[in-house]
Amino acid sequence: MEKGTLVEFRVNGDRRLAVIDRPEGKRDWIAIDQRGQAHKLHPREMTYTVTGKGYEPKDIPGFLAEIEPYLDPSSLEVAWELLVEDGEATDATGMALLLFSDQSAPLCYAAHCLLSDDKLFFKQKGDRYEPRPVTQVEELRHQIAVQQQKQHEWQSFLERTQAALAGESVEWQNSDRSRLETLEKYATLGEAANNRAAAIEVLTALGRGDTAPAAFQLLVDLKLWKPHENLFLRRSQIPTQFPSRVLDTAQSYLTMPPPDSYPNRLDLTHLKVYTIDDASTREIDDGLSLEYLEDGKQRIWIHIADPTRWLTPGDVLDQEARRRCTTLYLPTGMISMFPSELATGPMSLIQGEVCCSLSFAVVLEETGAIHSYEIYPTLVKPTYRLTYDDVDEMIELGVMAEQELLGLDQWARKRYEFRQTQGAITIRMPESSIKVLEDEVTIDVLEDSSARQLVAEMMILTGEVAGRYGQENQIPLPFRGQPQPELPPEEELLALPSGPVRDSAIRRCMPRSEMGITPIRHASLGLDTYTQVTSPIRRYTDLLAHFQIKAHLQGNSLPFSEEELKETLQSVSAVTYEATMVERQSNRYWGLEYLRRHQEEIWQSLMLRWLREHEGLGLILLEDLGLELAMRFDRAIYPGDRLEVKVSYVDPRQDIIHLTEVRSAVTQGA
Repeated sequence: MEKGTLVEFRVNGDRRLAVIDRPEGKRDWIAIDQRGQAHKLHPREMTYTVTGKGYEPKDIPGFLAEIEPYLDPSSLEVAWELLVEDGEATDATGMALLLFSDQSAPLCYAAHCLLSDDKLFFKQKGDRYEPRPVTQVEELRHQIAVQQQKQHEWQSFLERTQAALAGESVEWQNSDRSRLETLEKYATLGEAANNRAAAIEVLTALGRGDTAPAAFQLLVDLKLWKPHENLFLRRSQIPTQFPSRVLDTAQSYLTMPPPDSYPNRLDLTHLKVYTIDDASTREIDDGLSLEYLEDGKQRIWIHIADPTRWLTPGDVLDQEARRRCTTLYLPTGMISMFPSELATGPMSLIQGEVCCSLSFAVVLEETGAIHSYEIYPTLVKPTYRLTYDDVDEMIELGVMAEQELLGLDQWARKRYEFRQTQGAITIRMPESSIKVLEDEVTIDVLEDSSARQLVAEMMILTGEVAGRYGQENQIPLPFRGQPQPELPPEEELLALPSGPVRDSAIRRCMPRSEMGITPIRHASLGLDTYTQVTSPIRRYTDLLAHFQIKAHLQGNSLPFSEEELKETLQSVSAVTYEATMVERQSNRYWGLEYLRRHQEEIWQSLMLRWLREHEGLGLILLEDLGLELAMRFDRAIYPGDRLEVKVSYVDPRQDIIHLTEVRSAVTQGA
């Protein structure tokens, strides 16, 4: 190779020209580019040699300028059409003659540039280029078009994203959905997310960090998520929207109710019926009556909403309820098991309206034990829609006009005493209700009032009656039970302060409840048989019990065999547990968020028990909020000790809270 030969080589894939200056060793050459930079090249690295006169590095810019007008890739299509019929291969020299009718060194190099860059019409084989078959070119054209469309969508997506971040109103396209979903999954699942590389690509293109929190913040900045988006709910399999077929069915039932499968209901519309709930409750699924009998006895009626009036096993509504298994109660709102139009409408016991119910009639002994009971599908007309506060006030004042309510309260107290004699274990830990409305967080401690005890005892009584009915008639039902706990010795418990400290110690020993299709003892309730039936709008297991009991009352075959019920309960239990965890995690998050917003406050607290005493880790109760939190101590402290604490650091998203004790100078000196 002579000095002055112009050669082409590549640097990181980019085309470069340089002029041969001198040999280097046995096989390499030193070439100088237009900037005077020397390159050591092996002959294999030289991708093209320009023929003709000797060149100098300063000639390179002019040479490139001379070929520039001829570098039109579309001109290759004409050459391809001429060559493809015969499948004739060509090289740079032949292509120059075909395209430009000239084989000068610059035009031959221009032809080489076109051919070597082409990915559509020609395929290189050695020093020559073969025209691709027509079908292959069509397929490549399609692939290129698809790629160009993807690139266009990508650029458009970035433009819309930037506009949204700038506060402009944006209409997201269908093509944006997959990219936004990858961001959502990455923000929700972090490293466990599928295709997180696509999410990181978006974050990088927007100059954001490549972490899951960065994806979360981007979605918030885009106003697609709220700052307090519920990641616990997103990580679960719990549906938050109803399919259109379910909503359509609900709407059609509202306009044209289906026939009642139990048309001969017992008419109890003459009874005074109290429904008692929190003021915010919208699904009213139970009511209470007290009937005075001719023999001087009293009959308690517990009326339970009957959603089976509106569905049958296996239909659209039943399948959706089974998929959800429970109504989810979150601080930010409720996710219903049934469409809300039905759940809060005709399925509920609405004041002043004739409603379908499954009513449990119970006559009690003076001891509180069940003397007799009956179960009927009924029609009722709720008289009063009362809150717990309303009932507490009426009981406290002894309102004589509501003798039925006062009577129910007396029977509830007898039932409680009866269950205590049967070994019931009562744990009364403070329970908090956390609500979020328009970004304002409120926490109320639910008092264990007379009204709440009244309703609780009546619901437990109903569960015992349903359990007895199933047991006596050998009906497979979702029976609930709880193994007998191994409690600490009585002297050890009595040594603890009464109230939350002692109850916390007992609660720690309580085994989890169990569910099966045959009766089992429920230790903490003190009952030998128990079946939840009082919330069929909100719990699918209660709905199953209603299906079974109503079928037996009608003399029909049971909708669920033992095996079918067992399989259904297994799947329902798993989903219900997941829902319970989402509720707990969501309450925990908003509890910490409340404390974050009140970091300057000092909280009166009670030391409940040690979690890991050797590490100084204990469990405390913030008494004003009903929140139980772990706290590390650097001093001697005992269960039952009271202290004042303050939040030193809290991060709800990371589930981290650090508490410090506020101690006076006198206390510290001591």
